[in-house]
Amino acid sequence: MSKPDELLVDIAAQVESGHSNQMSLTVVAGGAVLTGRLAPESVWRQRVSEVLADSERLRGFSAVFTAVPREEGPPRYLHFHVARILQGTVGIPETGGMYRVAIEDVSAWSMGDFSYSEP
Repeated sequence: MSKPDELLVDIAAQVESGHSNQMSLTVVAGGAVLTGRLAPESVWRQRVSEVLADSERLRGFSAVFTAVPREEGPPRYLHFHVARILQGTVGIPETGGMYRVAIEDVSAWSMGDFSYSEP
């Protein structure tokens, strides 16, 4: 198990304490590049729950995301919304998605997000 980047943990803690969803970040985790905005875990969970509740097939999973997180201490995860996995010149999904990434799995990161424009 690798030691999480303390600066990245501090950024995640700041997002959690301020309940802000405006911090843009790009990370490399497991060889994938993920770019988007960070959200507090509670906001992220609520949004995922809403999306699942709107799906007839996935509605039953909605309650899992409304449960109160069990962990105390510094954040262990980054919660992205309006995020894309970058593949070449394409961001997947195009509209952005909801991702949870373990901070200890981040091998590189940069402030801001990458966006592409049509040539």
